[in-house]
Amino acid sequence: MKQFRPYHFPPLAQFIAAGAAKGAQSSSSATPTEDWQSAVADGYRQGQREGYEVGLDEGRADGYDAGHAEGVERGIAEGRQQALAELEQMAKPVDAMLRSLRKMKTEFRNAQRKEVVDLVGKIARQVIRAELALQPVQMLNLVDEALAAMPPTRDEVEVFMNPEELKRIQELDPKRAKKWNLMSDPALDLGECRVRAGDHEVDAGCQNRLAACMTQVRESLDATAKEDAE
Repeated sequence: MKQFRPYHFPPLAQFIAAGAAKGAQSSSSATPTEDWQSAVADGYRQGQREGYEVGLDEGRADGYDAGHAEGVERGIAEGRQQALAELEQMAKPVDAMLRSLRKMKTEFRNAQRKEVVDLVGKIARQVIRAELALQPVQMLNLVDEALAAMPPTRDEVEVFMNPEELKRIQELDPKRAKKWNLMSDPALDLGECRVRAGDHEVDAGCQNRLAACMTQVRESLDATAKEDAE
């Protein structure tokens, strides 16, 4: 069976003496005012240190956020500029091709208009020749129109014509042929004639009239092409 021994507390006088000695030592080392000032200084330093650390952490966080946002914005701007530069480089061959196509289109349309004008002129000349071959007397109508366009004159009117055409007119309509002073000119082609009255002379031939008509046709086609381009 376990045996217990009674515990004896130290004498009360021993605790009193120890407390008195500790109090004397504390009172001799510092005053209450000094302890308060020391505590305030320690608290200030601790608060300053903690505030600095908190401010440093917040500054780092704010600086990171601002730097990150600025970096993202700058990266987007640089990426946009680079993309535009690359797109411009890629578009150069396409632009050159489009210019070439537009040039080809313009040249093709110009060639078409020229072919149309040439074809119309060719057909018109053939029709005129055929008509004059059947009715050469119509040349006298051209003479009447030429005289109407000339200023009035009392000078003798001379009409120069191709010899072959002149002969046929005299055979088909001798009465009208005698009305004018018809003269032969081997230098003139069929359908061509010149009317002279004093110092005035007019080309009353078909070729000159046809050229004027073809000029109007060409100008009309050019105007239409310009409107389509706009």
